[in-house]
Amino acid sequence: MSQTMVNIDVAMPNHEEGEFWLANYWDAVAARDRSMDGVFYYAVLSTGIYCRPSCPSRRPHRENVVFFRARIAAEHAGFRPCKRCKPEAVHTSDPNGLLVEKICRYIDTHPGEPVTLEALSRALGISPFHLQRTFKALTGITPRSYADSLRLKSLKAGLREGHSVTRSLYDAGYGSSSRLYERASSQLGMTPSRYRKQGSGVTIHYAVAPTPIGQMLLAATDRGVCAVRFGDSPVILERELRVEFPKAEIIRSDCKLRPQVKALLAIIDGKSTLAQSSASLPLDVQATAFQRRVWEELQAIPRGATKSYGKIAADIGHPKAARAVARACATNPLAVAIPCHRVVREDGAIGGYRWGVDRKKKLLALEGLARASD
Repeated sequence: MSQTMVNIDVAMPNHEEGEFWLANYWDAVAARDRSMDGVFYYAVLSTGIYCRPSCPSRRPHRENVVFFRARIAAEHAGFRPCKRCKPEAVHTSDPNGLLVEKICRYIDTHPGEPVTLEALSRALGISPFHLQRTFKALTGITPRSYADSLRLKSLKAGLREGHSVTRSLYDAGYGSSSRLYERASSQLGMTPSRYRKQGSGVTIHYAVAPTPIGQMLLAATDRGVCAVRFGDSPVILERELRVEFPKAEIIRSDCKLRPQVKALLAIIDGKSTLAQSSASLPLDVQATAFQRRVWEELQAIPRGATKSYGKIAADIGHPKAARAVARACATNPLAVAIPCHRVVREDGAIGGYRWGVDRKKKLLALEGLARASD
């Protein structure tokens, strides 16, 4: 499963859709309603497969089903198309859905080209604003994020096939090794050369716990915490970890990691600060020098406070590097432990979050309450 599963807010229904749509979509699946084909897709957590509503396959249990507005969103979340109903072959009559398909096909077939709104606009004959708004509304991500995920997926495939790091990075479209380490190293959770071994020789312990903002998976090596992720399903979080490192020894160790989980829950609940919990949270994460400076600056932001990307860039001595700061935040593998949720846009807008904007809002609200009580 792709790591981006936890930061795509496309599962249907979302908070705006409500229980009404939840019942409608599930009723359509239960009835195998062909009229709903192309309107939405459903995915089964226990199998990792997504289908169209009319799929003749055995009906899944409701608790294992999530819904998506667009086919590409399901695939981006790591689900595979069903071989029976072939949802990737469904042609929707929804013009917005067709537009998203066209954008994705264009990006898929032009892997070496920079993904800019201007280039996509010229190629598809549509305004940049409408293109961006439509794509993000249906998939939850931007076209650039989609292209980045394809590049990272290609890199991982090359490394897993045993190709050299150099060959894999250029085949994937990274212009230089520095760009690879800047954008991909933290998402891999280790250096590319170590990832190439698929975790061979590494023991990773993990625990899953419910939190006020969803399910949390915490993973650690013998050197420290290497991943903190949030999602809606423990099954997906656990599968992501195992698929990511198939040759590592991965062990569920709730008791062993209880101190680390407890420390993170205390931070989320406002009962502790990062500084107070740091002794219980040694970290083991790869990062470029720039990423490390950004992450250290994030850890210095007081609980309940926020900073803009531009302010952080200025504070670390790179006032023109606001975009690079945003990338460092987006690739942070340690939610809460490295509090990238405390970074907002220059105009004060909430901005994006790798594990979902709703979770970012809830984290900031919880921290605001804790700070007020202090």
